Amino acid sequence: MGTQITLTLTDAAFERAQRLATLTERNVADVLAETIEVTLTPLATPLDDDRPLTDLPDAAVLSLADMQLPATLDGRLARLLDAQQAGRVTEAERDELHALMQVYQIQQLRKARGLSEAVARGLRPRFDAAA
Repeated sequence: MGTQITLTLTDAAFERAQRLATLTERNVADVLAETIEVTLTPLATPLDDDRPLTDLPDAAVLSLADMQLPATLDGRLARLLDAQQAGRVTEAERDELHALMQVYQIQQLRKARGLSEAVARGLRPRFDAAA
């Protein structure tokens, strides 16, 4: 169960959400709810409490090291990157790409910190740059 709220979006934001809903064959409300959840999820990770990573239990460190974007967002990001590379990205898609890249970069930073701690604890093997 969740909390129901009413939002006022700009027309452009609603159009982007509607386009994503169409592409993923879902309704707009679900797309918006998932987008908000995914965007705010990095803020709820153990990295945001006051404890350093060294104080986290092994399971939490491994969870950070294994973080991945949900498949729907990862697929959308890949399609937007392909469109950008092909020079076919619209302004609205460019904004969406920027937002998704921010989510991706935050998540990758958290993942890297988790992986670094996992290696330091011996939970994951060390990477050999020469290999």
